[in-house]
Amino acid sequence: MPSRPAASSWPCVVTTSEIAPGAGAEALCTDCPHAASLLAARQCEPGEVCVRARSGRQIERFLRAHPDTAVAYLADPFWERRAVAARHAPLDVVRPLARDRDEVVRRVVATRLPPKELAGLRHDPDREVRVAVAQRLPEEGLPGMAGDPDYMVRVIVARRLSHGKLPRLLGDPEREVRKTVARRLPSFALGKLLRDPEVEVRRIVAERALPDDAARLLGDSDWTVRLAALRRAPREAVRPLLDDPEAEVRAAAWQRLAQAEVAAPPADDDSPFF
Repeated sequence: MPSRPAASSWPCVVTTSEIAPGAGAEALCTDCPHAASLLAARQCEPGEVCVRARSGRQIERFLRAHPDTAVAYLADPFWERRAVAARHAPLDVVRPLARDRDEVVRRVVATRLPPKELAGLRHDPDREVRVAVAQRLPEEGLPGMAGDPDYMVRVIVARRLSHGKLPRLLGDPEREVRKTVARRLPSFALGKLLRDPEVEVRRIVAERALPDDAARLLGDSDWTVRLAALRRAPREAVRPLLDDPEAEVRAAAWQRLAQAEVAAPPADDDSPFF
């Protein structure tokens, strides 16, 4: 895996840049600061558990087993070594890596910082960093990400915003964002989505709408929306769908009306009781 430029000006406590990808055990262990201790005690193994290898899995195994060594690799020239070290080093020394030039390192930092410290990463150039921020940012900071240029970030914001702040996303240009809003808004607040241009959004609305709003969708151009709406609309509004051009809608309308008739209480019998 190619190396990426180092992000920090800190002095590199352990230098690994001279180790070429695919290097053998002899090259990996030469001048390794852990050779005399960990290697001698069989607590690391080139090809399996090795911090000098160009292998994320080997680096992870090593630093998971020896987290006390992670600080030494936070300024390493190899981006993946810095990223793995950021998972295991104490938080206080990881914070400066929020400015690392590599997005993978910053993603790790975004998962480790306390939520109240994430505001500085809300406008990170990397989408995945902002996704991690949106998942953990305190709720009061979410409105500031509602206009994020990436729709997936806005979807996460829509999943987490309080109901009272969701209406600001009703006009979002991305269908997936509006679908999320339609699933979360209280039923009484769905009226503004009744005429959404996307069928998938209107179908969700029809499945959750109050009866009167559902009745307004019985004439929708899409039959799946009409089908969902007839299950929630007032019974008397469903009768015209007995003549719907779509067979499945007609069948559902017949079933809805038939069930209502079966459930109706019997008429009073005024005949004398003998």
